[in-house]
Amino acid sequence: MSDEDDLDDFEPDLDDLEKEDDEETEEWEDDRKEEEDISEKWIPTPLTADMMKEGLSLLCKTGNGLAHAYVKLEVKERDLTDIHLLSSYIHLRYVDISENHLTDLSPLNYLTHLLWLKADGNQLRSAQLNELPYLQIASFAYNQITDTEGISHPRLGSLDLKGNLIHTVTGLDPRKLISLHTLELRGNQLNSTLGINLPKLKKLYLAQNMLKKVEGLENLSNLTTLHLRDNQIETLSGFSGDMKSLQYLNLRRARPWPQDLRRFPVRGATTFTVLIQKQRMPSLAPAQGTHHSLPPRFWEGCLGSGAGGPGPCVEPRQGQHCWEPGLHGLGRDGGRIPAELAAEGLRRQRARVM
Repeated sequence: MSDEDDLDDFEPDLDDLEKEDDEETEEWEDDRKEEEDISEKWIPTPLTADMMKEGLSLLCKTGNGLAHAYVKLEVKERDLTDIHLLSSYIHLRYVDISENHLTDLSPLNYLTHLLWLKADGNQLRSAQLNELPYLQIASFAYNQITDTEGISHPRLGSLDLKGNLIHTVTGLDPRKLISLHTLELRGNQLNSTLGINLPKLKKLYLAQNMLKKVEGLENLSNLTTLHLRDNQIETLSGFSGDMKSLQYLNLRRARPWPQDLRRFPVRGATTFTVLIQKQRMPSLAPAQGTHHSLPPRFWEGCLGSGAGGPGPCVEPRQGQHCWEPGLHGLGRDGGRIPAELAAEGLRRQRARVM
C-alpha cells in the first residue's frame, strides 16, 4: 500500500466544511478566550519518551525498505508546550499535535517524510516550516496565526488556516504551491482577497471575514467552489469571466441581491448554484426580464453558459409567491429551461430548506 493510499484514511471530508454550523465557531471563540485568560498559568510540559510510546502506531517499512518504524503519532490534548523530542523521529508520516499549548513547530522540519499534519488549537503565531517535500495535508486551524508566510510545500493539496488572525494573504507562491487545490481561511480577519493567486485552486473558503468585494482571483480558472458567507460583500464586480469552472458560490448573510447576478461574468459551468440568505424586505414585483425576489431562506439559481447571461425566472403558477423561482436561466443553446425542469428544481430547493 502506498503512502497516498494510506493518506486517504486521514484526509478530512471536505463536504463537512460546507455543513459546519455557527455553533462550532462560537464554541471555539469561547474556548480561546478562556485559554487566553489562563495562559500565564501554563506549566511547561515537554513531550516525553513515555508519551511517544503511548502515541505511536502504524508500523510500516521505512523509506529505503530496509527497516520498519512507527509512522503515526497522536499526542493531542496533552497540554504540551515543547515538542523538540520529535526531531529524532524522522520516519513519522502522520502527526496529530492538536489541542496543546505549542508556540513552536520547528522540530517538524526534521520530519522530511511527513504526509499529514494536524496542529489545530494551539498558540501558534505562524505556520512557517521548511519545505517538506511530501506533505499533502496540513491543518493549523484555531491558532493565533497572523500571516501566511513560509508555506511552500510542493505536494501540499489541502491547507486549513481557519479561525486565526490573518488580515492579508501574503507569501503563497503559485510556483511552489503547485498542488494546492483546497484553501480554508474561514473565520479570520481578511479585508481583501488579494494574494490568493493560485491557479490550481479548486475550493476556496473565505466565510466569516471582513470582505467587501472580491479581487485578485482572475487567474483561478479551476475554481469550482467559493464560500463567502458572513462577509460584507457589496458588489460582484470583482468576478472574472475567466473563472469558467466556478459551480458553487455561497453568499449567505451577505449584501448583494439576485439582480447583481444578471451582470455576473462567469459563463463556463453548465450548472451554477448560488446561496443567498434572505434579508427582511417587502416582496417587490419583478421588472420584465429580471429575477424574482429572494426565497424564504435562500435563493438558488442555475446559470447556463449562454453569452446572454441568466434569463428571466419561470413565471410562478397560480397560488405561488413571486419568490419561488426554482431553477432558471439559459441553456447552452441559449433557450430558457423548460418549466417542468424549473418545477423539479423548486421541489429540490424546498427539500433542502426543510
